[in-house]
Parts: sequence; structure tokens; C-alpha cells
Amino acid sequence: MDTSHFPNLFSPLQLGDLKVKNRIVSTGHETHLNEQGQVGDAMIAYHEARAKGGAGLIVIEVALAHPSGVFVAHPIRVDHDDCIPGYRKLATALHKHDCGIVAQLFHPGREILASEDGTTPVSYSASATPNERFHVMPRSMPVEMIEEVISSFGDAAIRMQKAGLDGVEIVASHGYLPAQFLNAQVNVRGDEYGGSLDNRTRFIRAIAADIRKKTSPGFVIGLRISGDERSHEGLEAKEVQTACERIAQDGNLTYLSIVAGSSATLAGSVHIAAPMYEDVGYTAPLADGMSVRTGLPTIVTGRINQPQDAERILAAGQADMCGMTRAMICDPEIGNKAREGKVDDIRACIACNQACIGHFHAGYPISCIQNPVSGRELVFGVTKPATQKRRIMVIGGGPGGMKAAAAAADRGHDVTLFERDAQLGGQARLAQLLPHRAEFGGIITNLAREMELAGVEVRKNVSVDRETIAEFAPDEVIAATGATPRWPEFEGRDSAQVVDAWQVLRGEVKAGSSALVADWRADWIGIGVAEMLAEQGCSVKLAVNGYMPGQTIQMYVRDASIARLHKLGVEVIPYVRLFGADEDTVYLQHLMSGEAVICENVDTLVLAQGHTPDNAVETMLRELGLPHHLVGDCIAPRTAEEAVLEGLRIGLTV
Repeated sequence: MDTSHFPNLFSPLQLGDLKVKNRIVSTGHETHLNEQGQVGDAMIAYHEARAKGGAGLIVIEVALAHPSGVFVAHPIRVDHDDCIPGYRKLATALHKHDCGIVAQLFHPGREILASEDGTTPVSYSASATPNERFHVMPRSMPVEMIEEVISSFGDAAIRMQKAGLDGVEIVASHGYLPAQFLNAQVNVRGDEYGGSLDNRTRFIRAIAADIRKKTSPGFVIGLRISGDERSHEGLEAKEVQTACERIAQDGNLTYLSIVAGSSATLAGSVHIAAPMYEDVGYTAPLADGMSVRTGLPTIVTGRINQPQDAERILAAGQADMCGMTRAMICDPEIGNKAREGKVDDIRACIACNQACIGHFHAGYPISCIQNPVSGRELVFGVTKPATQKRRIMVIGGGPGGMKAAAAAADRGHDVTLFERDAQLGGQARLAQLLPHRAEFGGIITNLAREMELAGVEVRKNVSVDRETIAEFAPDEVIAATGATPRWPEFEGRDSAQVVDAWQVLRGEVKAGSSALVADWRADWIGIGVAEMLAEQGCSVKLAVNGYMPGQTIQMYVRDASIARLHKLGVEVIPYVRLFGADEDTVYLQHLMSGEAVICENVDTLVLAQGHTPDNAVETMLRELGLPHHLVGDCIAPRTAEEAVLEGLRIGLTV
């Protein structure tokens, strides 16, 4: 093994009986790939892809140790022996690639997101202290129930050891039940589980002791904890450090896993999977010094997207291992590529949150907008070479066209992509211009590299017409021509100062001292343009055709954006549609009451009204009678996720 590229990242580490081959960790994260609460083939294929790709340790997502902890429909449960066969099969698959496997043991306490049958379950916590995010009033746990839950964690650990796993991880992060006992603002008990630090750490220490008593001495026991809950009533860094020191004194833990944030508040929840506006590796200071304080190896997780970022954190002694979870969702081969020095080939995560945690919140299996194979390994995991080499013409160099070209060429076709502009990327070039969205441009870099490695020829500054097609003489054509801004009809459209979001982003227009952004889609465009104009000193109103800005985008991205709008003084007007405009007034209509909402003293009306498919090339191809396929917004305007997925599907079938 060549470890010269990243010597710290590719050094082994002993954790109990487990020798981890490198410091790359896929930390526990919801995949929605379980089968009615059981580990099945889809989940195994997902994790095995990351083990095969070079991960040193994989921590499997939360599993319920006690029946009182049901927090979503059909969670994974390890409170009975039925779970053992699935976990055994998973452990076998990962060990085959010299990858360690640890399972998270979980109880959410008051952090109840949903239920199994649609009714609101009774939630339990250290005390009857409500949470802010889910508006749950829990029931204080009786002592006998506490003891029962503690024992259930140990019993679950026995099952994991029987299944062949290397260890378990107690989830005390993000304000879940163990953290609720730890937090003096949540835990107001007057018995042996509340009050002093010794009492408030007792629940976690008792769980660790019960697991250690019931498993072998070298069985790995980890503790995941938020180094700072980033919430107004959350645990702060110094409290967590002191608590970890006390917990470690018992000698039952093997490692600590440090994250940030809390599920209990909107502000804290953003850090569960921080959007791209947070700095790379921003959580590393929370782990710094924790190993020295506790004597335990420490994992840190939070926006560690590239091997060079992980190497820097390890070299500085801030942590002993790095959670690179979203990085491996985006590119399961990141470990192998880093070890071989192929860093330019890594498909870097852009922290958009759209298809990873965004899918989980929407109730769908995990994926990635750049790598649709993630979560679909059983469907797309094996690429079959083309039976006959064909000459493929791809028209349009946005994400969909680029992915289609790369996928088709990777199968052995002769592929040429035509782009009418001087640069590739399509609408992604505009998306990266929005405030705090520059990293989105990484999708262009990553897909361009995929095309290069696959051998795609790229011709820029070419507007494809009939002559171009005749000269190229393709066997098949893939059209990915995108869309253009939609300008709906409304009274005063031609007399008022009206521009669209693309013109603002390109710097083609001046908005004046005041602007109203008419946001029909309720996505990142309306929010982003409003923020951009406000940062430029413009007085901004954001009129949303929905109940909140960013209604259609992942909640952490939305909530962080709403915070910035509030700080900038942007006035948000929800539940309205655009009705009309004149030289200094915009007329809106309330969606529910139908009454007028009049906004005066507006210099510029900015349209964020969605997009209209560009079908000119499709029409030409139909007239020519050429075999063709459509990808992305030219079918129907959506997002980069759908464009890339469709590009992959077409590239694998032509």
C-alpha cells in the first residue's frame, strides 16, 4: 500500500480488538434502505460499495435498542434476535474488504419525528421538558424504565457481537436521549440520574458499563456526542469536554465520535448535515484536545470532503480519525483514489444536502445528485459494456448532458458533446453565483473530469443546427438543452421595470434601491437572489408562492438561508401570487383569501418564476426523424438531481 500521499490518513489504528486500516470513517447516517426494519440487500450493497472503495471503518445507522424509541415509520430495530441474520450478512460483506463495522444503538427520547401508524406516540425523556423543533412534550422516565433501557442497550450489543460486528456506538449526539440526561437544562430530575455532573453522566456510563459487562473485553464501544449543540438551551463545548472526561474515567469506552448540533432546535439541526456555507472541517476545533483529556481515540465529523482536508486535521492532532460520510456518498471510491494519489479523480461532495439527507427527510432512499448510483447499487452498481460501439451526439453541456456523455463513453461508445457556450455547466454556472453557493460549481468540475476519464470529446461554442447534425452523422442523439427563465403574462409586464433572476445573477441589470422578488418556485433561486440584492444594499421584499421561502428545498439549507435573510432585513411575504405591476408598485394576490397585497415604492420587479423548456433542438430532431433521447430540463424543468439521474439512465441504455 502506498501511503506517501497521505501518511496520517492511511496509517492504521487499533480500536479494541479491531485494527482499522486507515483513518477514513463512514459515520452513522440514515439511508432509508432497510426492509421493513431489517437489514437487506440494498443496504448491504450500499455499505459494501464504500468498504470496497477504501473506507477503514463504517458505522451503521441508528437502530432502536428499546421499543419506546420508535421515531420514524419502520426503523431498524435491534431489540430482538430477528435482527441478527441481516447484520451478520452485512458484517461478512464489509469484512471481506478489510473494513471494520460498528452499529449505532439509539433512543431518541423526546426527538420524535414521526410514528409507525400516524398517531403521535408517547415520548420519554430525562424530564418532562419539551423540545422546540418537533413540539414534543415528553414523559419523565421512571427509574425502573431507565434501568430497562440501559439493559436493552447491553442486550442489543450482545446481538451485534453474535452477528460478527466489531462493536457498537452509543448515540449521545444531537440532543438524543443520552444527551437529554446530560443537559442540565433538560434534565431537572431530583434522583440519582439528575443534578450533579456525576448523576447526569450516570445514564451514559451505565449503558457503557452494561455493554462492556455483556460483551468481550476487546469489543469496540464508541460514544457519539455533539461537541457543541449550537442551540440556545443546548450543551456547550466546555460542558461536553468535562462530561467526556468523567465518562471516560470508567474505562468502558473505546473511542469518542465528535459532531456538532442538536435535533432539538432549528438552529442546532442545521449542523446535523451542515450546508455548504459552513467552512470545510469546521467542527475540528470541537475535537481538538479531546483525546488528551480522555485518553480515547477521537473521530471528528463535519464538512470533511477531501483527503487533503482530513490529512490536515489528523496532522494537526485535532482528531485521530475523520468522518467523511457525505464525501463517500458522493464518491465511494474516495479512499482508493486518495491512496493511489488520484485526487483529481475524486468526485467531491458539494454539501447541497439535496439527495442525501434531503431524501431521508422526504421519506426516500439515500442518493446523491452527482452520483445517482448511491442508494441504487443494485440497479446501477455494475456497468455493462456496450455490445456495439455507436457514434453518440450529446447536445447540451449542463449536468444532464455531461453525465449522459460520460456514462455512454464509459461503456465504450464514441461520444461527442456539443455546447453552444464557451463554458460547460448550464444552469450550474448560475447557481454557483448565488450567495454561499459557490461550491455548487464543483458539480461542473466533477462531471467534466468524468467525461475526460471516459474519453468524451467536447466541442464548445457550437450551436447545433441541421448542418452540424448532418456533418456529424450520429447513430443516436441525446438532447440536454435545458430551459430558459419563465416570464408569465401579467398586467404591466411591458411597462414596469421587470427583470429575471438570470439577468440579476449575470450582472446584466441594476435593481435600484428597492426590489421585489416574485418567487413562484419557492426554491434556492428566490432566496438566493433576495440575499444577493440585500447584500448589495438594496431594500428587498421576497414574495413567495408558498408558505415559506425555500419550501421545496432541504430544510437545513432553507433554514440557514432564512436566518441570513432575517439578518439582512429582507421582508418575506408568504402565500402570494404575482398579479401585476406598474412603474413603482407591485400587485400581489393572497393565495388563500384572494385579497390584494399591494407593495409600493418598488424600483424593480425580479422574476423567479421557474423555467420554460428549450425544445428547439427536440423539434429539429423530430423533423429529421433521428433516434434521440431527452435529458433534464428540456423534458420538464426540475433540478440538477433529475438531470444527472436521467443522464446516467440514458448513458447506460444507448
